[in-house]
Amino acid sequence: MSKTTNPPIKVTFLGTGTSIGVPVITCDCPVCISTDQRDKRMRTSAMVEVNGLTFVIDCGPDFRHQMLREQVLNLDAVIFTHEHRDHIAGLDDVRAFNYVLNKKIDIYGTAQVMEAIRIEFPYIFSETRYFGAPQLTIHAIDDKPFSIQGIEFIPIRAIHEKLPVTGYRIGDFTYITDASFISDEELEKVKGSKVIVLNALRNSKHVSHFSVGEAVDILKKLNPEAGYLTHLSHFVGLHEDVNKKLPDFVKLAYDGLEVIVK
Repeated sequence: MSKTTNPPIKVTFLGTGTSIGVPVITCDCPVCISTDQRDKRMRTSAMVEVNGLTFVIDCGPDFRHQMLREQVLNLDAVIFTHEHRDHIAGLDDVRAFNYVLNKKIDIYGTAQVMEAIRIEFPYIFSETRYFGAPQLTIHAIDDKPFSIQGIEFIPIRAIHEKLPVTGYRIGDFTYITDASFISDEELEKVKGSKVIVLNALRNSKHVSHFSVGEAVDILKKLNPEAGYLTHLSHFVGLHEDVNKKLPDFVKLAYDGLEVIVK
């Protein structure tokens, strides 16, 4: 019997910055005034393309610009990790896809995330639909795997200080952001991934995010072919300098970076 192989996955890092982005307003630190484009970070989001389908994980306040920058022409679903504004605030801009593609956009997330979205965007869900509001189809998920048009997503539960967040494994690719704790049981679901993305807010310990050192330790334990760090603040340091200090298989992600997972 031939071994089943996963289809190639193209991952584009739409944004790799923290909730206030980099550069930070009013800051003149070396990172914020850097001319290296890899040090300029929009709010964290990623695009996953597989089998002709396009998925976006989180759509923060920079979503519109990210879609224009990457010249995205199709969107099949938005999958949310959690309900903080830097991960949901761009949801209104999916209406451009409604208009051009003449279809509703599917959104996926836990019941808690969906309820937060209803509160944040009441006009989308009013009984008398507001003309021009995004047209969405809501799919509430739990901890069980689910499929979107034949592509399986495995939820990975994590904790963001006290808030539950959800990472996702798609084939041999795993994406987890805004985590400060992942249980051994959940890490078992990640093992065997060829490419793993983890958040790393800064070098020192933080109450609601992994530090660079903590994220690297987890990646060493999981031993993927490649690990990428995202949700990076200006406190991490200059992209070029930090990359030189990381293990060979770990790199800082940056906005616009494309990775192929085979």
